[in-house]
Amino acid sequence: MTEPFPPEPWHLRGDMFVGLWLVPRKELPGWPLPAGVRPVRLGRRCALLTFWVDYRPGGTLAYRELLVALAVRDGRGPAACAVEAWVDDERSLAGGRALWGVPKQRGNFVFGGTLTSRARVSVEQDEPVRDAGGPSVMGHHLDLLPLPGRLPVRGRLVQPHPVHGVCDVPMRLSGRVRLGRARLVAEPGGPLDCLAGRKALLAASVRGFRMIVGGGEGRPR
Repeated sequence: MTEPFPPEPWHLRGDMFVGLWLVPRKELPGWPLPAGVRPVRLGRRCALLTFWVDYRPGGTLAYRELLVALAVRDGRGPAACAVEAWVDDERSLAGGRALWGVPKQRGNFVFGGTLTSRARVSVEQDEPVRDAGGPSVMGHHLDLLPLPGRLPVRGRLVQPHPVHGVCDVPMRLSGRVRLGRARLVAEPGGPLDCLAGRKALLAASVRGFRMIVGGGEGRPR
């Protein structure tokens, strides 16, 4: 491959674990949002989504990721803004930043389990991650109720971009969904300590998903 990352759209497949969390606004870090984009608020709380993802071979790239997105609204309606992300693949890191403004960093991942799943990532801000380096975040997910068929989902990210200003990133996904429970363990002072000790309001796994990211409307405004 001559380019540092694949062009969009990316066609990805694998398994993911999703959690929805409500966090008091005053406890959130000061994540930058694009102009005209506002967090979705439920009283004094904001909605955060976490995505632990194991992207498998057969897609554009194979890697692992923890992505945290803030639920937002803009002039086009509801969306999400990726405010934190860690991956263990340099091409995904470079492409996520350059194509869409997703603030990806390096992470060292350990995934395990089947119906009861655990994932851990050690993260650092600037340097390559080693097994013992950086604060760690651990997610625990328990599958409970399978839903019939393959659920199709459409969504979009709205990202601040250092060159283009704002990027709209369309996403399409389908997979087998199981509702469940999730909790997250984060070290004090780490990047996700606002979620430390909390249980997800909603949680689900999406097994055998297929997803398309970018392309089409995924262009600078």
